[in-house]
Amino acid sequence: MNILSPSLLSIDFNNIERDAKILDKSGVSWYHLDVMDGMFVPNISFGPPVIKAIRKITDCFFDVHLMIKEPIRYIEAFKDAGADLLTIHYEACENLTETIAKIKESGLKAGLAVNPKTDITVVKPYLSDVDMVLVMSVEPGFGGQKFMPVAIDKLKWLKYNLNPDNPDMLIEVDGGINFDNVNIVLEAGANVIVAGSACFNGDIADNVTRFDKILAG
Repeated sequence: MNILSPSLLSIDFNNIERDAKILDKSGVSWYHLDVMDGMFVPNISFGPPVIKAIRKITDCFFDVHLMIKEPIRYIEAFKDAGADLLTIHYEACENLTETIAKIKESGLKAGLAVNPKTDITVVKPYLSDVDMVLVMSVEPGFGGQKFMPVAIDKLKWLKYNLNPDNPDMLIEVDGGINFDNVNIVLEAGANVIVAGSACFNGDIADNVTRFDKILAG
């Protein structure tokens, strides 16, 4: 089953509750929440207090993408805020094994993200331990960027290198996904689709319905 995870970085922050209700009524089951620290990436977004506030208005699965240095410091804070899955960056952790273990020990699902310039094979030692691998198809830190085709080969590599001990691991793609290229990433192996501008620009309900039809095949 393919999953749409709308990126709330593109939501109307003046009307979060209104738009969240539209998402929920449209059948969305995941929210993608981008956390940026101004250090690992040059931008700053939001942290646990905002996630906690959004958690009060929806029961959706919170797919929290931590674009922060040494996320091990904040696992409990994001758990308390209502996260269900924490995705950390390969490039942001001094001790990746310890960080993944701590996420799992906290009772959350663990995801591992790689930037466009990072060789996808670096994730191989962790494929039995994580619940999801996130392939960035833009440089992390800003919304509205164009999709980078380098992601296609990474998705294909993941699809054909799933660890037999963890065959249900999800493959997520994030960055520049729209109605013109979503089929390409699905065919390459992605089964969790992050979309920001393509979900929130225009009629949200219509956009979600259109994505759902594509994701359903």
